[in-house]
Amino acid sequence: MTSPIRVETGTDPALAVVTIDHPPLNLYDREMHTALAEVVTQLEAERPRGALFRAEGKVVSGGVDVRDSFLPLAQNADVEAGTRYFAELVELGERVHRLPFPTVFAAHGLTLTWAFELALACDLIVAAESASFGLIEATVGLTPAMGGTQRLAERCGQGRAKYFVMTAGRFGAAEMERWGGVDRVVPDDELDGSARTLARELAAGPTVAHAATKEILASLADGGLDTANARTAGIAGKLFATEDLRGAMESFVERGHGRAVFHGL
Repeated sequence: MTSPIRVETGTDPALAVVTIDHPPLNLYDREMHTALAEVVTQLEAERPRGALFRAEGKVVSGGVDVRDSFLPLAQNADVEAGTRYFAELVELGERVHRLPFPTVFAAHGLTLTWAFELALACDLIVAAESASFGLIEATVGLTPAMGGTQRLAERCGQGRAKYFVMTAGRFGAAEMERWGGVDRVVPDDELDGSARTLARELAAGPTVAHAATKEILASLADGGLDTANARTAGIAGKLFATEDLRGAMESFVERGHGRAVFHGL
């Protein structure tokens, strides 16, 4: 059986390209759940220098296959199983968020529920002009369970996160960029190239320093500004032991800005 998610390196082994391909609508079901967990485990083990998440098909995802994922739990009023399943979803989102290398999500069309939560777990989101986003779990009496609500609140503020989730609306790429929910909007025909270029540039950069940046921001989310400040010196100070920093400093002195080559060491 073909997996609904595949990981490819193509011509650039430093960059892992994660493609969602579960036609016709890339719905989240048990098969997708298992595949996403396996892909995250693979990324954690292989440690590429960067990852690009993208999807095939007309839409990024039409949401969740309710009959497969949630209806049996609701019919049986199975709180224990529902809590366990949601805990797995939260953990998956957190594992993506904590990957120690840059992650980019490319949204080319309708991006609902789990797919937008996965995007929010990534570092950067690039969207096509025609893309739209929604956390529509309220339409079936649920709330997002992969961390999307809180990550959207981090990006856009609690008021907009409440409005986004409680109205179960669909919001266009331009509006999401104004809110801070999307980092860059590009013409539809430029999305794939723009997202791949950005992901490659990040993967070719000082990935150890990028990981430090992510760790500092995670400290901010965990404990606020005081916690982040208290941890920054120790996190950033370790960079002085890396070959990347030494090589880049020497390159800057000898040849000027922007000529260093980074190896992640």
